[in-house]
Amino acid sequence: MALTDFLDPVGKPGPQTLPDAQTWMQGRTFYGGASTLIAYTAAIRAFPDLPPLRAAQVGFVAPVGETVETRVQIVRRGRNVTQLRSEILCDGEVALTAFFLFGAARDPNARHPAARADNVAFDPDDAEIVMADKGPVFIRNHFELRRGQDFSGKGPPVVRRWLRLKGDHGLDPVSQLILVGDTLPPGAMRAMERPGPISSINWSFNILDPEPVTQDGWWLAETNSQWADHGFSSERLRLWNMDGTQIVDGMQIAAVFG
Repeated sequence: MALTDFLDPVGKPGPQTLPDAQTWMQGRTFYGGASTLIAYTAAIRAFPDLPPLRAAQVGFVAPVGETVETRVQIVRRGRNVTQLRSEILCDGEVALTAFFLFGAARDPNARHPAARADNVAFDPDDAEIVMADKGPVFIRNHFELRRGQDFSGKGPPVVRRWLRLKGDHGLDPVSQLILVGDTLPPGAMRAMERPGPISSINWSFNILDPEPVTQDGWWLAETNSQWADHGFSSERLRLWNMDGTQIVDGMQIAAVFG
C-alpha cells in the first residue's frame, strides 16, 4: 500500500482509521516519524497556503494507534512566519502535540553553511545491510538501513546509518524528511550497561533546506548522546544527503529503561 493511501484519511472530521497502520508500529505506538508526519499532513491540509516548514517541536505524549483524530490551530500568522499547533487525539485524549513553524524566505543578512558530514565510512551501496529481518515492525516493512560507521556494538554513544524508504512512497521532500528523521535508536544505546527498552519523549528539529534533494533516496542519519543519567539521554539528531550536506538538525530527550 502506498504511503499516500495511509495518509488519505488524515484531516477529515472525527476519528479516522488509518489503513495499513499496523505496519508502522513501534511497540504499542506508531513510530515517531510516522505520527509526526500525520500531524504535519493535517496542518498543511487545513492551511494549504503555508510557507515552507522551517522548524518543529514535537511531544510524544501517549501511544498513537490506528484510529486518530487531528486538531489544528494557527497560533500566530505574521508577515513572514506562521506558527501553528497540530495535535493527534486517540480515544479523545491528546497523544501527540506538535508546534510547527513555517517561514517565507527573506534576503539573508547572515550566511554560512552547516558542517558537512565527517568520517563517512561507506558508500551506502557498498555498506553492510542492517535490521533487514529484526527490529521494530516499521523498519522491517518500510525502511532499508545500511551501516554508516566503521564499528558496531559497544563504543562511543553514536549511531550512524544510511537509510531510505522502500518502494515508491510518493511523498513531497519535506514529508519524506519528517518520516525518516527519527528512524534511529538513541545513541545512548551504545552506553547501556544492560538490555532495556528506549523511548523517545520529544523531538525538536530545524529544516536547513526546504527543498532537499539526495541521490537514490539515501540519507545519512545520526543520533549522538550528549549526556545520559537518571534514566534519560539528551540526544542530537542530524540528517545529511548523499553529498554530505546537512539537511536536518535536531535534538530530543529519550527515556532509557532497565
